[in-house]
Amino acid sequence: MTGVSDSPIEVLVRDASEADMAAVTDIYAHYALTSLATFEETPPALDEMLARRRASVDSGLPYLVAETSAGIAGFAYAAAYRARPAYRFTVEDSIYVADGLRDRGVGSALLGALIERCERGPWRQMLAVVGDSANAGSIGLHLRFGFERAGVLKSVGFKSGRWVDTPILQRRLGPGAASDPSL
Repeated sequence: MTGVSDSPIEVLVRDASEADMAAVTDIYAHYALTSLATFEETPPALDEMLARRRASVDSGLPYLVAETSAGIAGFAYAAAYRARPAYRFTVEDSIYVADGLRDRGVGSALLGALIERCERGPWRQMLAVVGDSANAGSIGLHLRFGFERAGVLKSVGFKSGRWVDTPILQRRLGPGAASDPSL
């Protein structure tokens, strides 16, 4: 998809279905092959992307797509931050917008919906692990939604012939750490 203007477009954010995953796979492949937004270097096949969606959904976490009149414009999902039990109330977000549609409101629509959905569950913290300190679009998007800079892991990835940092941003979900989530 190639955008011809920078004006916002109308999107419907909804749960991703298996039928959406071919478009999701194509969107993600672009990032794996051409950017530092993900540290994957080889795009996963459709079967792998279907399995990843299923893992999120089976865990009760949201996996969303942004749909326009032209098709799927992006996707976002929440995943467990880490597998150990003490991390069970912390999630990590991922957001990818179709090439040519960035800066058109798709990422904002997806992140807003993802936060809202996660706040309905037991989760109390959301982390964004951003590929590349120079990824101003992703960092800016997260800051606009109340994330705070938590730190930077320096030179932890090597992609496209260079070392890459990962900024970490964090946002409280619901009451955050103000109450016991198990009550």
